[in-house]
Amino acid sequence: LFIRSAWRRARADRERCHSRAARLRQSLIRSTSPEQTEAFGARLAAGLPPHVDAPTIVYLTGDLGAGKTTLAKGFVRGCGITATVRSPTYALLEPYEARSFTVLHLDLYRLRDPSELEPLGLRDWAEPGNVWIIEWPEKGGPKLPAPDVRIALSVTDQAHEIAATSTSPFGRTWLERANTA
Repeated sequence: LFIRSAWRRARADRERCHSRAARLRQSLIRSTSPEQTEAFGARLAAGLPPHVDAPTIVYLTGDLGAGKTTLAKGFVRGCGITATVRSPTYALLEPYEARSFTVLHLDLYRLRDPSELEPLGLRDWAEPGNVWIIEWPEKGGPKLPAPDVRIALSVTDQAHEIAATSTSPFGRTWLERANTA
């Protein structure tokens, strides 16, 4: 697999400490503008707790035009990064340096096979504290680490709906903090 064994052990230890019966945390918002979607991304960034044992992994799912890159842009800006945020559709990944960590924005839409992830050098970015925001994670299959938070974006007649669900104890803490940020 793609994930380093130490990284896997850290995740497994965290999961063992979390009982199966524990509730998942979910946030649901409606966005009627790109600015509101960016603001939600910034709120996620504001609520991000320190992650000392593994990178923080976020999956963004949704159809083309659902707002995945817009949300990522808000998150990057919310981390205090002023660089221009581009969709990494052609480059597949775009790193952004924050004060004490790196935000790695991946867009896997053009991936034909999960094995194409290997040449990207993602192992080099698997540092504790770094944040991976992954658009189209289903294209990476089992080569990607499990997410801490899954964010599903969908388009309705009136607005875009954004559902954020924690998938780890860290993700739960994060969403609770983001909901109060």
